[in-house]
Amino acid sequence: VQLVESGGGSVQAGGSLRLSCVASGRTFSNYAMGWFRQAPGKDREFVASISWKGGSRDYADSVKGRFTISRDNAKNTGYLQMDMLLPEDTAVYYCVASEIVTAGQWDYWGQGTQVTVSS
Repeated sequence: VQLVESGGGSVQAGGSLRLSCVASGRTFSNYAMGWFRQAPGKDREFVASISWKGGSRDYADSVKGRFTISRDNAKNTGYLQMDMLLPEDTAVYYCVASEIVTAGQWDYWGQGTQVTVSS
């Protein structure tokens, strides 16, 4: 599976962005997908995930109530709607996908898209 993210950019605190992740190479609907992020000088961290049918969603505590993950299997695309952005949300955001997620390990990663939130 190849994953390509888009939608990153610069925004002021309180603003919104929507990230997209287009998948190719395999049947996207067979895969769970998610988002991770990595801020400068910090470890990569889990942001959100969604099951292959979209019935199950999970979020990091730091983004609950502000971010929404979704997917459109007909378009082979996943989304991360980010609202009420904070400067601490500044990071490179990575799309991930996996048929089975074991011990938090995902099989496929995109190249990342930069999100910068200014105060």
